[in-house]
This record gives sequence, C-alpha cells and structure tokens, in this order.
Amino acid sequence: MATQTPVENNYLKNASEEELQRQKAIDDWLPITSSRNAKWWYSAFHNVTAMVGAGVLSLPYAMSELGWGPGVTVLVLSWIITLYTLWQMVEMHEMVPGKRFDRYHELGQYAFGEKLGLYIVVPQQLVVEVGVNIVYMVTGGKSLQKFHNTVCDNCKKIKLTFFIMIFASVHFVLSHLPNFNSISGVSLAAAVMSLSYSTIAWAASAHKGVQEDVQYGYKAKSTAGTVFNFFSALGDVAFAYAGHNVVLEIQATIPSTPEKPSKGPMWKGVIVAYIVVALCYFPVALIGYWMFGNGVQDNILISLEKPKWLIAMANMFVVIHVIGSYQIYAMPVFDMIETVLVKKLNFNPSRVLRFIVRNLYVAFTMFVAITFPFFGGLLGFFGGFAFAPTTYFLPCIMWLAIYKPKRFGLSWWTNWICIVLGLMLMILSPIGGLRSIIIDAKSYHFYS
Repeated sequence: MATQTPVENNYLKNASEEELQRQKAIDDWLPITSSRNAKWWYSAFHNVTAMVGAGVLSLPYAMSELGWGPGVTVLVLSWIITLYTLWQMVEMHEMVPGKRFDRYHELGQYAFGEKLGLYIVVPQQLVVEVGVNIVYMVTGGKSLQKFHNTVCDNCKKIKLTFFIMIFASVHFVLSHLPNFNSISGVSLAAAVMSLSYSTIAWAASAHKGVQEDVQYGYKAKSTAGTVFNFFSALGDVAFAYAGHNVVLEIQATIPSTPEKPSKGPMWKGVIVAYIVVALCYFPVALIGYWMFGNGVQDNILISLEKPKWLIAMANMFVVIHVIGSYQIYAMPVFDMIETVLVKKLNFNPSRVLRFIVRNLYVAFTMFVAITFPFFGGLLGFFGGFAFAPTTYFLPCIMWLAIYKPKRFGLSWWTNWICIVLGLMLMILSPIGGLRSIIIDAKSYHFYS
C-alpha cells in the first residue's frame, strides 16, 4: 500500500478544507440555514401563519357535514394529535448531538436511510407546499374579487383570472426576500390578520343570532351523499392543522448551543401558536354552525352578507394573511430548488440565479391557479395522500424507527394509535375530495 507524501497530505487537507468552506458558503446562502438568530416569538407567529389557513372559514360548513358529536370530536382530536406530532418533530430536530436536522427530508434520511428517506419525504413535502401555494393563489384572488364586488356593487365584473394575477404580482416582489427571518414582518402581519378575520367571522355570526328555521341534520338527500360529504369534511378539518411541513425549517432559524438547545424557545412558540389556533378554530367552527345550522355556506363570510364594510374588511384580511402564508410555504421549496441547483448542478450561488428561480416558481403557481380555480377540491384529493402522512403519522413512524420505544408501552401505543388514525384519514378523505372534483369539473370551462 503506497504511503502518501507530506505534499499530497497537505493537498488533500487543503482540498477538504476548501470543500468545507464551499459547503459553509452555500449553507450561509441557502434560505433555511442562512440566518440563525430568530427569537422564540418568531416561531410563534411563523407557526400561526403556517397553520391557520383560510380554511378556518370553511370549518362551520365542515361541521354541518359532520354533525355536532363527530364534528367536535374530530376538531379536538386533530388538535391534540397534531400538537403531539409537532412536539415529536421539535424534539427530533437535535437528537443527534452536534447535528441539526434543518429540513424535514434530512430527518427522513436519518430515520429511513439516505435514499429511502428522500423518496418518502420529498414528494409528500413538495405536494403539500406547492399545493398550498396554488390554493393560496386561488384564495387570494377570490378574496380580492369578493372585496371588489362587495365594495363596488355596480362596477363591471372582472374575471377571477385577473385577480389571481394581481395577487401574484405581490409575490413577484416578496419572493426575493432571502430567508425566513427576513419574512418575519410579513409573517407577523399575517398571523395578526388570521386572528382578526377569525374573530370577525365568529363575532358577526354571534351578533346575527341563531337563524329562524335553523336545522342541524345532514343536508344530503341520499345516504351515499351524506357519507361522501362526511369523508370530505373529515379531510377539511384534518388539513386545517397542517403546519408540520415547515416546522423543522422554522426551528432551523433559532440559535442553539449545547446548554440552550433550540427546542426550548421553539416549543414555547409552538404552545403560543396552538393557543392562538384554538382561539381561531373552535369559536368559528362551533358558533358558525350553531347560528346557521346546515344552511351555512362553505365560506362563512358569504353567509354573513352584511354589514358590507365588515365583510369587505374580513376579505382584505384574508388576502394579507394568505400573502404571508404563501411566503412561509414557498421558502422550503425555494430552499430545495436552490440546493439542487447549487450543490448538484454546481451553479454559482448568486442573486441572478435566485431571481430567475423564484420568479419562475411564482409564475408556475399563478398559471396553475388560473387554469384550475377549483383546486381546493383537488387539494382535498391530493392532500389526503400528503397532508395526512406528513402531519399525522410520519413523525410517529420516525419516532418509532429512531427511539424504538418499549413495545406495548405508553409511547408505543400513542404512536400506533396516531398512525392508525392518520392512515384512515389518508384513505377516506381523498374519496370525498374526488367526488367534489367530479361535480365541479362537469360545469367548468377553461379560462372562462
């Protein structure tokens, strides 16, 4: 075996040092790992923004398809299970001393192996994040349209397509903010807005009072219809709690030392976020359903109609919130694309690269949103395959794979129960979603 000369040794050492420095330079440039000086309250409002979707406004409608008993049960159960799986993710972020799993797929690779981890996590994470971005394009456009129609009754009607373009124009600017900490202002505004329009929704419902001939039975005429609606509503409620896809990426921005690991401040933020989420979800779902019964619209703001200024304001709040949410979900996608370009395809980490990549992504999501504005139904369908695992049972499977808790112990049982419930969700909710897509698509004309 040939021994290496000191010159060769030095060369190898320098080469590896150069490689390390190159990697460090890249990490300092990538959006997730570039700034690690976030405070605990950043994690609070990032989590609120990620979790409270505009979906909260459709919760009363979901309740009307579930009924009182099952509805309340599903709401509370989802809240508890997702809080538990979120705690697992926060714990697993730094379980290997000296290493941080800054991205969901890095944790997946540690749990399932290099290749398999990528194949399991990345497609699901991309479906969720890109899917949410497209839905938010549609939501943002629709809310702008509602705002326009409410404020100005007798104006010429403008097509949804143009409103989606107006909404997208904001993102062509905001998407160039480099990392999570730089969007914390946008995210804070979004979190405040989500609390505001939720409060408007339930307070205005309560003010309106219980409607005259209110009914709480199931609306569908046939048994099949009732069952399908039930499944679809299960999906709606389950996906109201889907912030897990960005939780490690949010935690990656918090500073960490062996004495003060990042999980302390992160968990504090998560608790605050979950209290805010409960304050948004429970009153809207319960009061909305209580006042309007099964006659409630799929967006509670439509059921309210008056006072005009309040509904217009709530719709504007939704727009601002969705702007922040779009950025939170787009950041990990930007990170993935930029990582592949810089580390695998050896592009130079530069402003120009970032400019091109992010504009193309925003344009792509805008184009899909304009093409399929009934994308919400699509998300119920695809979401079932990706939301349920990433939020409800993938963290549990990783926990079992890594920590190997004692069989039939408390931890073992808890995780298996979550896995079984998550699997049921994953199988049942797409069924309801598919049916609503088929019904929507029958009457749809492209770009009309």
